[in-house]
Order: sequence, then structure tokens, then C-alpha cells
Amino acid sequence: MKITKRRLLESGAAAVAASFFSPGSWAQRAAAAGAEAAWPTKPVRILVGFPAGASPDLAARAIAEPLARILRQPVTVENKPGASGNLVADQVAKATDDHTIGALINGNLTIAKLLNPKLSFDPEKDFAPVGLIGTAPLVLAVSGAAEGKTAADQLLWVRNLGSAGKYGTPGVGTVGHLGMELIKSRAAITAQHKPYTGNPQVIAGLLANEIQLALLPPGLALPHVKSGKIKAIGVTSPERSPLAGELPTVRDADVRGADLEIWTALAAPAGMKPAAVARLNAALSEVIGSPEVAAALLKTGWQAQPGSPEALARRMRADTARLGGVIIMKGIQSEG
Repeated sequence: MKITKRRLLESGAAAVAASFFSPGSWAQRAAAAGAEAAWPTKPVRILVGFPAGASPDLAARAIAEPLARILRQPVTVENKPGASGNLVADQVAKATDDHTIGALINGNLTIAKLLNPKLSFDPEKDFAPVGLIGTAPLVLAVSGAAEGKTAADQLLWVRNLGSAGKYGTPGVGTVGHLGMELIKSRAAITAQHKPYTGNPQVIAGLLANEIQLALLPPGLALPHVKSGKIKAIGVTSPERSPLAGELPTVRDADVRGADLEIWTALAAPAGMKPAAVARLNAALSEVIGSPEVAAALLKTGWQAQPGSPEALARRMRADTARLGGVIIMKGIQSEG
């Protein structure tokens, strides 16, 4: 059935009319509405699936105190590292207290189940999207040995290496891994995957020319780009980013269809009351819409992105479709 604006209005009017003609229901509904409007009624917990000082943790801590002032309840950040944030995602999905939420990364809210079907939560069904906190592009970087002065020349150099070339990532199923496979398919590159234990090790591999290509967070890549030890082809965001304003996009190097950003967002359990989700989104939008918090997020490597729950849900679906296609096409599986 197609739901039109008129139908919504008519159904809303019918519900109001029913409340007046049903004995006792008006008072009951008014009491329930008042209880929901009072949310939160106790401290709010933001769970983070990464150690203190990691990018998602810094984003959560940048918004916690300002959120507490608006919500008039303490907002605490609790770090529970493990399984690339999926342990926390599982805890948030199962929370029933209406006051436990998660600062989750795009992997948790999109492709987690596709990478590991054994996970006990489903990103599509088990969360109520609240809103984005921040986004960041990745930098497509090549080793200092790359030949050519232009991005197109450097891409041609990697392409000509064929399968003898290597690209590095922090592990199977990470955004760096899936993003590189996406770029390979768009740029006719056949470099082979070399997983490392983390991005610092990927950087070391680039510096030593053990690998020739990688997708890296701007904060890690730019100091080495500025020193000339590695070279940057561009950022993976649709437009230039304030996190790496001097770099063009990979589109400018004629790599099309490979737009990709990492992001952190607030998500609640699917069963959280809609009024509470709406209240939390309004508070979050106010917080990250402020110049002070936006500046604080920028310093920690995030570009503030206020938006609605619906906007976050759309991004979740789009990223799932884009990277899910890579997972299925390449048969990638991860236990993270």
C-alpha cells in the first residue's frame, strides 16, 4: 500500500478522534506521551568498541559533555574494544534500558553481517539510526618509488606493475581492504593484497616500498606526503575535504565510482522509543552543529555531519550496497 501524505494525515486524525471517544484512553496516552517526552530519566551510556584515543572514541568524547548539558543527564563514554567494534554493536543491539547507545563505525552498521554471517546482530534490523557524528575521506597513497609527477602517471605506474604490485591494509574486511578492491575494479589495477596488523604498519610498508598502494586516514598519510616520503593521488570523498584540503579527489585522477568515506554515528537499539530517538537526534544535531564542537571534531580527524536518522539510514543502505557488492564479488569473509 502506498502511504500518501493525505493518508498519514487522515490516519493521524482518526487516532486523535478515537482517543476522545475511548474511555480513559486520553489520560493514558497523555501520561505515556509525557513519560517519553521526559527522556532521558537517567544517565546515558555511549559504548565505544575501540580503545581510548582511537578515532571513534575521540568523536564520542567530543560530543559527550555538550550532550549532557542539553539532555540534563550525565552522558558517559565506555570503551569496550573487540572485534572491530562488533562486540559493542552486539551489546547495543541487545540493550533494553532505553539509555544505552553506541558510537559505531560504518563497518558495524553496514557490512558486518555480510563479512561474518555468524554475528548475532543484523545491522539492518537491530538498530535505530540516530545520526552521524562525523565523516572522513581516505587518502589513496602510493610509495615514494612511484614514477611520474601527476596522479594519472602514478596510477599508470601501479597499473603497469600488474600482479607483482601490492597494496596494504589493516586487515581482511576493513574499509581499507574493501575500498582498495573497489578502486582496483574502477582503475584496472591488479595489485595483490598484503594485510598488516594496523595502519602504522601499512605506512611502514609504503615507506619501505614493500607495498606500492594503500588507502589511509588523512591524519596518518599527510605528514608523510608533506615530507615527500610517499605520494598522494587523492581523497576518496566526492568533494575535497577540509581534513586534506590540499589534495584533489580520486575523481580528478579519473577514478570514477569509488567514492568512499569512513564515518562514526550514534545508533540505538531498534526497540528504543521513537520519541527518545528523536530527542537524542535533536540534541546531537545541536551539538555537532556548533562551531566549537565542529572544530574539536576536525582536530580529531572528523568532519562534523549533522543530519536526521533518515539520512543516516540512507547512508547505511548505500554503503551496504556499494561495499556489499565487493564482498560478494570477491568472496571476502572475516571473523572480525
